[in-house]
Amino acid sequence: MNKSTFNVGNDKPQIEINKPPERKFWQRPDFTLWVYIIFLLVSFYLWQGYSEVRRAEIPYSEFLEHVDKGEVAEAIVTDKVITGTLTIKEPTSLEPKRFVTVPLWNTDLAKDLKDHGVTYTVRSSDNWLTNFFLNWVLPFGLLFLLWGWMAHRMGGMGRNFLNIGNKVRIHSEDDVKVNFDDVAGAEEAKQELAETIAFLRDPTRIQRLGGHMPKGVLLMGPPGTGKTLLARAVAGEAKVPFFSISGSEFIEMFVGVGAARVRDLFEQARSKAPCIIFIDELDAIGGARGMGPAMGGHDEREQTLNQLLTEMDGFDPSVGVVVMAATNRPEILDKALLRAGRFDRQIVVDKPDLEAREAILKVHTRDMTLANDVDLRVVAQRTPGFVGADLANIANEAAIHAVRLDHDAVTMEDFEAAIDRVIAGPEKKHRGLGAEEKERVAFHESGHTLVALTVPTGEPVHKVSIIPRGVAALGYTLQLPVEEKFLSTVSELKDQIAILLGGRVAEEIIYGDVSSGASNDLERATEIAHSMVTRLGMSDKLGPLTFGKHQQLMYLGVEQEERNYSEETARQIDEEVRSLVEEGHRRAQEILTSRRKALDALSARLREKEVMDGEEVLQVIREVENEGATVAEG
Repeated sequence: MNKSTFNVGNDKPQIEINKPPERKFWQRPDFTLWVYIIFLLVSFYLWQGYSEVRRAEIPYSEFLEHVDKGEVAEAIVTDKVITGTLTIKEPTSLEPKRFVTVPLWNTDLAKDLKDHGVTYTVRSSDNWLTNFFLNWVLPFGLLFLLWGWMAHRMGGMGRNFLNIGNKVRIHSEDDVKVNFDDVAGAEEAKQELAETIAFLRDPTRIQRLGGHMPKGVLLMGPPGTGKTLLARAVAGEAKVPFFSISGSEFIEMFVGVGAARVRDLFEQARSKAPCIIFIDELDAIGGARGMGPAMGGHDEREQTLNQLLTEMDGFDPSVGVVVMAATNRPEILDKALLRAGRFDRQIVVDKPDLEAREAILKVHTRDMTLANDVDLRVVAQRTPGFVGADLANIANEAAIHAVRLDHDAVTMEDFEAAIDRVIAGPEKKHRGLGAEEKERVAFHESGHTLVALTVPTGEPVHKVSIIPRGVAALGYTLQLPVEEKFLSTVSELKDQIAILLGGRVAEEIIYGDVSSGASNDLERATEIAHSMVTRLGMSDKLGPLTFGKHQQLMYLGVEQEERNYSEETARQIDEEVRSLVEEGHRRAQEILTSRRKALDALSARLREKEVMDGEEVLQVIREVENEGATVAEG
């Protein structure tokens, strides 16, 4: 058996990791496949021969009639069977008809049967074994082998025929190449995980003080924030074996398989300690018991969870086995998993802030050829709320866009196009918009832009476009946050409602009616107003109260509301929401009416260029307003 050794820390003994030996050629899946194929071909050949014999068999009495008529061309006589050909041709071919028959050597009996016109067939008394094999053993054997081969190919057959072996992926210390340098934007999480690494390398550091290293570390946060990458980085930094498995891979159709896999996983981990066990998507097996269809019954998932709880309680933390898990749904996990002594540490890997996004972009672009005009700070500012996976996608889309345009390096234009594609969808330049629709969309986006530039708390406008994107977006206005914000005041939320209604108000002023293009704006404005009244206590009429029980589904942005107020209160809430939206509508109308010339000029320039950046927008507005000021002075 091949073995390799490595050192864990400076004063730790060498740990041996058993590597699977190289398989012989008869142990490879391809060899098994060829054996099945050859067996099937031989069986098919034998079956065909047997079928031909059965088709050519004729009664012995019929054979005697052919002899009397002189229709037998050739005959081979043995002690058990007579075969040969007749002078009669096959109906479907010109070949002589073949025959097979079993003779009756009692000539007196044969003569009596013939005289009485009896058609009789003679069977061999010792061919029952052949018949049994061909009629029963061969068909069921072929089905059994075919089912076994399919199970082998589909399930992997880890250790036995029913595929109840573990699907854990074991990486030695040399296989994990990821370290903390590859993880950006999660400094707090890395700092906490660094302590786990230190305890793995030298458990005596905490044992001498009477403590023990954490048994379990739970990484939780939104999808794409780098939880799995952090776990691999911990293994890479600690230089210990890394056992990786997904929560869904514990569950099979056979009851008890998941629990057996958990036992086997921890047995292997103890033998390779110090090491790290990483369970991705823990919620697949760690959901709260009693909430499923079984209502507390011992189904397969619950048995797997019970075994996991038992194993985490049973192993000694001093042996150097740390269980890490990741989930983006911590709110559904069983409370027994989260108690002290199991997952002692719960680390939140949240969405990155501005500085973290810039650091993540630097990691994903370090192997890219960037042009001198690329400013990753601006890219980070344009992507608030994006997680690491989204930023990696933007960097890759920018490289694809650069290749499409045959650039020698990835430019800022490529990053802008990549961000627009991820946020609003791909451009639909060939989607035909009529002149009237194009004009309406231009006024709509110009309304958003002017209101955003006028209200006190509006963010600077970065880009305006009337090129259709995605499924339903006919245009968009992008604002660039000056700084990262985590709180919103009453004034900011009211300004946001006015900005959202600016497009609809612009259509009302120009055309006297509205279109369906403002449906999403109205939905978002109503949600902001409703949240201000029911959750944030920002209503003067209803006061600093909250209404309704809001159950937050952690990190998913999904809420469930339970109504706990009267019908009269509900009516007042509706009135306050309507009042806030109407106030925003009135403010947008006042702004756009007073700046009508700027609205017309901006819309005309937007129809001409289709895409304008923030500087071009400001230049158009300055030209119109300076011209108006000059006329007024004259």
